[in-house]
Amino acid sequence: MNTAFYRFPSKIILFSCLAILPHQLLYAEYETGLGAPDPLITQDLVGVETKGWWAGAGIPENNQPILAARDGAIPPNINPLPVDIFSSKDFYVDKHLWFDPLYYRCNSPSGLEQLWGAYEVPIVGTNPPATIAWGYCDRDYPRKEILSPYPFTSASSHYEALLTLNKADRGPNQHTQIDLTKWSGRYDRHREKNANWFHGANLQVPTYLSLLTPEYQQRFVQQMYHYAATNAPQWPGSYCWPEGFMRRFAQYGGGSMNFVVTPEYVLDIRNAAKTLMTQIHIGRTFNTQGKTPRLGPDVPEWFGETVGFWTKDSLITWTSNIQGWISHGGFEYSNRLQSIEIYTSVVNSEGEHQGLRHEAILYDNEAFVAPLRIVNYFTKTSLLNEGDPMVYMECQAANFPIEGETTPKTPGSELRYFMPNIPGRPWADIWEKYYEQHMQRPSEEDIFSFE
Repeated sequence: MNTAFYRFPSKIILFSCLAILPHQLLYAEYETGLGAPDPLITQDLVGVETKGWWAGAGIPENNQPILAARDGAIPPNINPLPVDIFSSKDFYVDKHLWFDPLYYRCNSPSGLEQLWGAYEVPIVGTNPPATIAWGYCDRDYPRKEILSPYPFTSASSHYEALLTLNKADRGPNQHTQIDLTKWSGRYDRHREKNANWFHGANLQVPTYLSLLTPEYQQRFVQQMYHYAATNAPQWPGSYCWPEGFMRRFAQYGGGSMNFVVTPEYVLDIRNAAKTLMTQIHIGRTFNTQGKTPRLGPDVPEWFGETVGFWTKDSLITWTSNIQGWISHGGFEYSNRLQSIEIYTSVVNSEGEHQGLRHEAILYDNEAFVAPLRIVNYFTKTSLLNEGDPMVYMECQAANFPIEGETTPKTPGSELRYFMPNIPGRPWADIWEKYYEQHMQRPSEEDIFSFE
C-alpha cells in the first residue's frame, strides 16, 4: 500500500491535507479545540542512541551510535560538573543541578535508559562512571512544541467544546458500517526516533522536567538515576506488571494496531509485552459523580474508560478513570490523567484512505504543569482478516525483583518473594529499600521546594 506521508526538514506534511478535515474545521482558530498544525520534527537527536537511527530489534550492520563523546572523552568546549547523575551518591541533594543538562552529560531520557545495554548495545565503557558516553549539549527540542496549543485546562472542557463545534456543523454524525469500512484494518505506527518528543530521543532531560510538577520532577530524576547510575530500572514489563495507559505511545510499545470500527463501538488494540486495548463507546456520557468521570465503578482502570463521537472525517474520544502508573522510559502520571484523542483519516491524492493521524492531548494537573500533546501517524497495512492474526499477548513472569535486582528464575525454582503493592509505586519501593538507604530523601512537605 502506498503511503500518503511525506517528510520535510521541519514537519510532516500530508500530500492531500485539505482532505483531512472539513474546510471550516481545518482553518478554525485553535480555540475550537482542534486544527493546530503538527509539532515540529527535528532532524537531530540529542543522544546517546546506541543503535543510531535504527528503531527495530537487533543490531544493524555497521552500527553507528549517535553520541558526542565516549570512553572517557569529553565533547569540545564542555566543562563537566564535579558531580553528575552518574557519579552522585545522592541525587536528592543535587536538586540544584537537576535543570543543568551537564548533570546528565547531555543525554536524552532514552539515552539514559539504554546506556547499560537495554537496547542491546551497552555504551558505558570499561570504567564507568568515568567512561559513560555523552550526548550533544547543543541539541534540544522546543518546549512550546510539546505543550498543548489549545486553551483548555481540562479534558471535560475540551470535549464539550468539540461537541459544541460538531453540533454547529450538524453533528454528531451518524455513520453506517459501509461508511466506516475503510477505517477498520491493521496499521503500523511511524516509530522513527524523531517522530515525536515522547519517544524521548530528541530532548534534554531538563526540558522534560519542565513539563512536570515538583513532585513528579523528583520522581523522574529518581527514575533516571536508577537507569543511569545503579542500572536497576525496574521496568514493569520485566515482571509482567501492568503496562499502563501511556505505553500506547511509547516508541517500543503499541507499534502495531488493529483498529476495529463500528458506528457505536471501536476497539484500538495494540501490542506490547501485554496487549493494550482501548474500548471506545460512541455516544455514551460519563458519570461525573465520583473521583473522576467514568462509565463503570469508581475504580481506576489500567487503560481508563473511553467515550467518543463521530464528526464527518474524525473520531473524537475522551478517556478518563485511568490508573496512575509509569511508562517505559517516560514520566509517571497520576490517577487524574485524562486524554482527548482525535483520530483522523489520512487520504492520498485520489482521496483514498491510507492511514490515520492520531492527536492526543493529555491532562493531568497533578503530574503536569500544563496539558501536553503527542501526534502520531499510522499507515494502514492490510485488512483485519488478512495474514496472520494479531497475537494476543499474555506475559509469563520469568524475572523477579530479588534484593532490588531483576533476576531470572527457571521453572521449578524456589524463591522468597516480597509481594509489591502494584497500585502504588512498586519500582520506587524497590529503589528506596535497596539503593537509597543512605540518601537524604526530602519529606513529603519539602519536595515542592526547588530553590
